Amino acid sequence: MFENIMYTRQDIVDKDFPVVTRGYSPQEVDKFLDSIIKDETEYINIANRLRKDNKYLEEENSRLKSEIRRLKELNSASNDLENSRTTNLDILKRLSSLEKTVYGKDI
Repeated sequence: MFENIMYTRQDIVDKDFPVVTRGYSPQEVDKFLDSIIKDETEYINIANRLRKDNKYLEEENSRLKSEIRRLKELNSASNDLENSRTTNLDILKRLSSLEKTVYGKDI
């Protein structure tokens, strides 16, 4: 994720610039580096928050998958029970029809 980051906070703090007659102002360089350090600190905070959020979402995803499996099993068991009731009802209807055929229609 952060493979392209070249410097750590300490690398930036420890960086020395040579002072030449017509070079950059050390105060301006330090001011700029301070802003880079703030940015990098914010990036680290964001990354830590994202890691924490990612962990929470992975746990929530796992919990929801488990809940889906449980509900599918309940649904399957319910369907099996309903199918067996339908099967029993069908058997009773067939028996009744056979009894009417064998013993007459008055039963």
